[in-house]
This record gives sequence, C-alpha cells and structure tokens, in this order.
Amino acid sequence: MPDRSQQTDRSPSEQVRALYEEAESAAAKAFEEAVGKPSFGALLARSAENAAALARIGSDVADLVIRNMRIAGRSDITHLARQLHRTEDKLERILQEVELLRDEVAAGRSGGRSANGGEPSTGRRSSSETS
Repeated sequence: MPDRSQQTDRSPSEQVRALYEEAESAAAKAFEEAVGKPSFGALLARSAENAAALARIGSDVADLVIRNMRIAGRSDITHLARQLHRTEDKLERILQEVELLRDEVAAGRSGGRSANGGEPSTGRRSSSETS
C-alpha cells in the first residue's frame, strides 16, 4: 500500500486509477476464491437445471396456448406425420402385393394359353360346355 507522501505527489487521475486497480485486483481475487470452491460447481449445476426447466415450461405453455387457440401445434404435427408415415408404409405394402398378384395372373395366363391352345383358364364353364 502506498504511503501518504506518495499519494499526495500523484495527480487525482492517477489516484483514481490506483484505487480502481486495487479494487479490480481485490474483486478478481474474491471471484477466483469463490469459483475454486465446490459449492460454486453445485450452484452452477443448479442454475443450469433451472434454466433448462424454465425453457421446458415456456415451451409447454406456448404449446398449451396454441392448442387452446385450436391451431395445430408442434406435437399435433408430429403426431400427424407419424400417422402419415404409417399409412404410406401400409399403402406401399398393398402396392407390392397388387404387383405380385398381377405377376401371378400374367404368369397364369401365359401358362394357361400354352396348355389350352391359347385360351386362358378361368375356372368357369361356358354355356356351350354345359349342354
């Protein structure tokens, strides 16, 4: 700490600067001491948890406001997207089955023509065959 004779020799701006630097170094030392303690880590973790919880609560409130206004919200859209994907998958499976049945029918017709002289076998008798 400077003595009184050095303080009187300096200008007021130098004295203010010296006081500022003293206060800054004392504050830095105090913050380093506070950050070095385990309780600071716990405080920081709690603060992060609270910030995440507040963000989630805010998101939920926004969803409720949108739902109460009868507007489709994010959860509604994701639910509809899942339903749409399931429907598309089912339609794709049906299309595959229809194509498989078409191939079987086409194979049956080409096989039926060669065995019956070009006539496809339908399993029904015509009126001329029954009499």
